[in-house]
Amino acid sequence: MSDYGRWLFGLAGGLVQFGLAMAAFWALLGTLFYRRPRFRMAAGWKRREAPSWWLKLTGTDRESAALQERRVLLAGCGLSWDPSVYLAARRSAMAGSFAAAASAAAVSQAGWLSAYAMWKIGLAACLLFVSAACDRMALAALRGYRTDRIRKEIVTVSRQLLYYTGSRLHLHGKLMRCFPHARLIRNDYQLLLNEWYHDADGALQRFKQRLGTDEAAAFAETVRSLRLNESEEVYGMLRAVVQDFKMKIELAKAGRKETASYLLFVLAGIPILYTFQIFLYPWVQETQRLFDQLNT
Repeated sequence: MSDYGRWLFGLAGGLVQFGLAMAAFWALLGTLFYRRPRFRMAAGWKRREAPSWWLKLTGTDRESAALQERRVLLAGCGLSWDPSVYLAARRSAMAGSFAAAASAAAVSQAGWLSAYAMWKIGLAACLLFVSAACDRMALAALRGYRTDRIRKEIVTVSRQLLYYTGSRLHLHGKLMRCFPHARLIRNDYQLLLNEWYHDADGALQRFKQRLGTDEAAAFAETVRSLRLNESEEVYGMLRAVVQDFKMKIELAKAGRKETASYLLFVLAGIPILYTFQIFLYPWVQETQRLFDQLNT
């Protein structure tokens, strides 16, 4: 290597080292002097939009029943994904899995791919296709499970809020006293309290959208009514809402018990079936053979 090449290589190395040192120094200053905000607010991140040609190709660029259904399911599951992007990815996965299975079969027929590799690719494509096709059932089950848990926590928080009926404490202070009883909705409830004095109506609206359940919407509307007029009538409405949620909790519990009983009934029938197959079926065969011999 010539002297000029060594000098150029050393200059490039020195610039890289200087850049890394400056980045480390800047990160150290940011760590030492950065102060976290006292009250955490909801971040308004600007998302990068999906390509329009991809949405048009998958047919998700306009409103449809499937898109509205995915929007409701994703909101109920607590997932802040774009429903159009999710639906486009689902349809792309289904089309891609079908194309991969067809290509693997064609290549295997041509002799360029072994049968074992073709079956592995076909099985993976089949699993991907089934997972994408059954996403609605999975999302609905997750939404139901999350809704039950949110309903129980809202009942607990509402009962604690009813405890302060007639108190001179401000509504925000009452909601602060109810905060330790929140578990699943703890982060969203904390954001509601932090954003309260900035914009109470907007904070309740964002709280309702983040949870995405009917129970959260009813709780948010009741709290909004309490903020406008903290009267005995509104607290009575809150009691009625709590009673309605309790009835739903009992119905959901009864439904789970009924499902478990059906499952146990099916599981109990399996040994009976094997008992018939192992012990009784050979005697039935022997009896049938004996009758055949007598008839002949």
